[in-house]
Amino acid sequence: MQIDLQTLNVRQLDALIAAAEKRQARLAQRRGIAVVRAELAALAQSLGYTVEELFGTSAVPAPGAPAKRAPRRKGAKVAVKYRDPQNRRNTWTGRGRMPRWLAAKTRQGLSAADFLVPGLAKPTANTRAIGQKTVFKAG
Repeated sequence: MQIDLQTLNVRQLDALIAAAEKRQARLAQRRGIAVVRAELAALAQSLGYTVEELFGTSAVPAPGAPAKRAPRRKGAKVAVKYRDPQNRRNTWTGRGRMPRWLAAKTRQGLSAADFLVPGLAKPTANTRAIGQKTVFKAG
């Protein structure tokens, strides 16, 4: 933490000095962390436990504790590839199933390539297969 002492007035400097002296006194009263750890380990051992059994560790979950899930990664933002010129809110990135508005337009005889955002997107190789489910026959 860096404090610019030049900008503080006398009252603020006095408050800062008082807070620092109070913190220094509190730290002087505390025992060292190694001493406290040794005392806790000795007490736990005298009662037949280990410190890991009592408090657990970050690497090993406590017995009976639910397993932690890894945090989900958010997918990267993907640029819009298709846009409806009649309603600019209707957009599609080209991933996943084809949206209803674009499926309706393609049923009317228009191509998905007609709705590409100019300058930003290139048509896919097989525009007939965009957004359609693939069905595999058993056998």
